[in-house]
Amino acid sequence: MSMKFRRIGVLTSGGDAPGMNAAVRAVTRTAIAHGVEVMGIYEGYKGLINENMKLFGDRDVSNIINLGGTILYSDRCLEFKTEEGMRKAIETCRKNMIDGIVAIGGDGTFRGATDLTARGIPTIGIPGTIDNDITSTDYSIGFDTAMNTVIQMVDRLRDTCESHARCNVVEVMGRNAGYIALETGIAVGATAIVLRECPFDEAAALEKIKALKATGKRNFIVIVAEGVENYSEGFAKKIQAETGIETKFARLAHVVRGGSPTLRDRLMAARMGEEAVNLLLDGKSNLVVCERDSKIVAMDITYGQMLDRMYKGTLKDGDLDRFSEAEIEDMKAFCKMRSDWFDKLYQVANTISN
Repeated sequence: MSMKFRRIGVLTSGGDAPGMNAAVRAVTRTAIAHGVEVMGIYEGYKGLINENMKLFGDRDVSNIINLGGTILYSDRCLEFKTEEGMRKAIETCRKNMIDGIVAIGGDGTFRGATDLTARGIPTIGIPGTIDNDITSTDYSIGFDTAMNTVIQMVDRLRDTCESHARCNVVEVMGRNAGYIALETGIAVGATAIVLRECPFDEAAALEKIKALKATGKRNFIVIVAEGVENYSEGFAKKIQAETGIETKFARLAHVVRGGSPTLRDRLMAARMGEEAVNLLLDGKSNLVVCERDSKIVAMDITYGQMLDRMYKGTLKDGDLDRFSEAEIEDMKAFCKMRSDWFDKLYQVANTISN
């Protein structure tokens, strides 16, 4: 393991996610164990530009593993995308003897990591987003906690739905991805789940609700992903108008982001944080730490970004020019596998819904 690193920085960027603090703790403790100092950078890349940081010791990360949010705070920094902003960030690193950075966040965070690496500051990314929408990894820190929060809240809604013979249409976070909606929909026994990724038969859903009402069912839950814009509230009104069932609309919104992280998020943060530091100290950079088939692996960030664009259908002309035919075929195969998994799980949801 190379010991050329005197000091590394750690930051959190983009939307906060439960488990980020556990990752910060793991990064700090691992680096210190290898004789490397750690600079905690506040407010993401904005803090790197403005030199808002603190030298961390072991005690600075004590008693944070159970906290939601991020003790380093977060900020989406537009200035960092400019050459001037990037220059200031690099100057901050040089001035404070920061030889490498671990950046915890989502796609925007990883783009910043690539920019830093290209300018001589080796950077490793750790996926932290409740949306679980980073294609290169099977799992991102915060996803499990967010889903458990949704389950707890919907279970409470179901109690009152049963008491009053009502329906609740619940919109959950996830940005443009339906992972939270799909998996929590199954877990709470939703009568219907509405996602961008899969066709939704509204008429069939309404007929199903009517039929279930006729059998004596008193409570109905419909889960809608926030990526299906301007739909949830209108669908709630339609359900009431066409089925006669009193229907309420609930948007869980940012409450889903908060709360103490679950065991899975704490454990994943620990594994990814330790691996990120080891990668840096081994002289590697521009990588994102991923979970694939329950194993912690590293992937080139640029490859991961193109894989993400391919899966989401946002590739631009020339994006794949730097990759070999074999790499492109691997990307296509992985995207198909992920899409097939999503479709299969949606099929399961529809089969067992009630």
